[in-house]
Amino acid sequence: MKKFLLTISFLIVSGFLGFAQQKPLSQLTVEELMQEPDQFVGILPSRPQWSKDSKTLFFMWNPSGEGFPSYHKVGLDGNNPQEAEDISEGFPSNYRYNKDRSKIVFERSGDIYTMDVKTMTETKIISTVARESNPSFHSDESVITFISDNNLFSIDAKTGLIKQLTNIKIAEDDEDRPNRPSTTRDGNRDQDKWISDDQQTTSEILREQRNRPRRFSAAGQRFFQQSQGEGRMSQIELDNVSGLQLSPDGKYVSFSVWVAAENPAKNTIVPNYVTSSGYTTDINARPKVGGDQSYREIGIYNIEADSFYILDTKQLPGISDLPDYVKDYPDKSFSKEPRKVSASNIVWSNDGKYTVVQFSSLDNKDLWIMRLLPSSGDLIPVDRQRDEAWIAGPGIGRGMNFLPDNKTIYYQSEKSGYSHLYTHDLSTGVVKQLTSGNYEVYDPQLSNDGKTWYFTANMKHPGIRHFYSMPLKGGKPTQITSEDGHNDVTLSPDEKYLAILYSYTNRPTELFIQPNKPGAAKKKVTESLQAGFKQYTWYQPEVITFKAQDGEMVHARVYKPENPNGAGVIFVHGAGYLQNAHYGWSSYLREYMFNNMLMAKGYTVLDIDYRGSAGYGRDWRTGIYRHMGGKDLSDNIDGAKLLVSEYGVDPGKIGMYGGSYGGFITLFAMFNHPDVITSGAALRSVTDWAHYNHGYTSNILNTPIEDPIAYKRSSPIYFAEGLQGNLLIAHGMVDTNVHFQDVVRLAQRLIELGKDNWEMALYPVENHGFTTPSSWTDEYKRIFKLFETTIGKK
Repeated sequence: MKKFLLTISFLIVSGFLGFAQQKPLSQLTVEELMQEPDQFVGILPSRPQWSKDSKTLFFMWNPSGEGFPSYHKVGLDGNNPQEAEDISEGFPSNYRYNKDRSKIVFERSGDIYTMDVKTMTETKIISTVARESNPSFHSDESVITFISDNNLFSIDAKTGLIKQLTNIKIAEDDEDRPNRPSTTRDGNRDQDKWISDDQQTTSEILREQRNRPRRFSAAGQRFFQQSQGEGRMSQIELDNVSGLQLSPDGKYVSFSVWVAAENPAKNTIVPNYVTSSGYTTDINARPKVGGDQSYREIGIYNIEADSFYILDTKQLPGISDLPDYVKDYPDKSFSKEPRKVSASNIVWSNDGKYTVVQFSSLDNKDLWIMRLLPSSGDLIPVDRQRDEAWIAGPGIGRGMNFLPDNKTIYYQSEKSGYSHLYTHDLSTGVVKQLTSGNYEVYDPQLSNDGKTWYFTANMKHPGIRHFYSMPLKGGKPTQITSEDGHNDVTLSPDEKYLAILYSYTNRPTELFIQPNKPGAAKKKVTESLQAGFKQYTWYQPEVITFKAQDGEMVHARVYKPENPNGAGVIFVHGAGYLQNAHYGWSSYLREYMFNNMLMAKGYTVLDIDYRGSAGYGRDWRTGIYRHMGGKDLSDNIDGAKLLVSEYGVDPGKIGMYGGSYGGFITLFAMFNHPDVITSGAALRSVTDWAHYNHGYTSNILNTPIEDPIAYKRSSPIYFAEGLQGNLLIAHGMVDTNVHFQDVVRLAQRLIELGKDNWEMALYPVENHGFTTPSSWTDEYKRIFKLFETTIGKK
């Protein structure tokens, strides 16, 4: 008994000693937080991948924090993970199963092999001097198809007969050939003229020194040659052919053709000043928004008739519909011509009875699923998703396929306002919504037997993700993971176990193994955290909601200090459809730790999922359409008012900081709400959306030529005269995402306006995402100094 009491006493003392060794957050320094994450936080596990027999779990990891991550492996018991030399363990990395999963087919060193899964016996079935690739079992499993020299072949495994199914010749790069697309990328004349004219509106000096307009060469159209003579041909000459696929009945071959843009936007140049040669070099970078875009067509080759056609997209319903925003331009004429579309997917049912093709319009407004009659090329409408803002959301446009009945397709849609799972029976036309509610579905997949759905969803809370199962025809989902936070699940091939990358608000991601049973206990596999991170007790910010000025409820995370100094700081996360006010480990790990430091210094910190953030459905996602700096900005301003009304923050002591889109919002707040935001740090920020990329910007603002109103009201450079507070601009000089030119143009505008309450910090070796600790440290020391010397003073 005495020994037992001594043991308990020792444990209690040890516990207090361990607690005493913890440092208070007030001792955090910028230098400590901005060092390499692997040295302070640790290298967290990633990319879990099961062995083919489901007995071993591989993952990337580096528990020492030194060097680079490497593959590790662990058994089903989750004990003693070891570094792995070979992750294939007898299986190739890429392969295709047959229907009953008893055999696989794969390519190795340009030859084709099959393997018996049970015995792991390999058989080489093709060995030539040419390189074969993309092998796959046909619906008749005695036939295997593969690609060689850009053509589709088949081999009969019983007889050994090899057939060439297509005779496609890749068009040579002959610039003298008529109708060949221009490869000089001289730019789109109208788009570049718009940029040039607009440049004059932001600088008086440029207006005075305006150069003569540049001249651009005209671009042609793609080359497409087909031999004539009774509708037959022996050879097809096409550009960039890919995705050759034999129909299940063996009558047709589908293929994709990548069509180059007729008038692509001019590429930009980013100068690199700090180089090993000592000379400035130029980095070729992305074009600006607005140029013509490349797209993909689907072709069908009829083997028996020796003829082919390209799917006619003029058949798509509403192909000539104009967007609603044209009503804002009554003096401008818009032609109702068929829009350009890109074919994203073609799927054949296993029995060959049905074929479906998915198309997306290049103006981002429409997504079509169409049934194809391959004998005629006729397209029959199945589903049309139309969004006057833009088509997006989790799973939208991806993953469409057939159910085991070979007549029903499944896909995701935001028809209900959230991304949910739907089925469409092609034989009856019956559409069924399988999931429903104010939540989103992520990564749905069918079980091996085709009777169960597995998916991740934020059903419990927008910021909590769990893994669920559900019967094939729908019904109440069953939650399989138990612990709230972020559960990123990889299911084992035999579907008996889950590999879970799990994290919580103040607990970084670790790897766990759990049996595939609801509520089963999970086994922790990794311990990744370094001593530096573990010496602090990190704050768990409270996830709250508050009412925006338009009545919508906004989610946010708040860091409440024990000894508030009366100042508040708003951190604005980046965009690209992101979320940060959730219960998982933040991808903004430096900012999370910096917010802890600010809180320890007395600042009340707010981190808001403003309009446009992920996880809240279609209306929230598109709340920034045609006006970035509208509701997204007002949500942050409403958050600032919340700091005053609910958390005792002095209305004259509110700061803001953020990078990329967060930097853009910070600029807009400083320019449009100087009475609310006293000090701001805008990092790698967009200042003029007409100078950002096409893929992101055209979704939200259309294009500058088509919708200049949206660009003018969304770009901070047009509102710079409103600056009154204390502004820090920080930017990497070799940023190939948001170009350094953005802030250079803004600086010139501020100079011409006579503003002197701003400063700029430049980082000569940094791209959009900083990589060197010295740059991170310098940047965040400046941010901290800005707040301390302006809003943080007693």
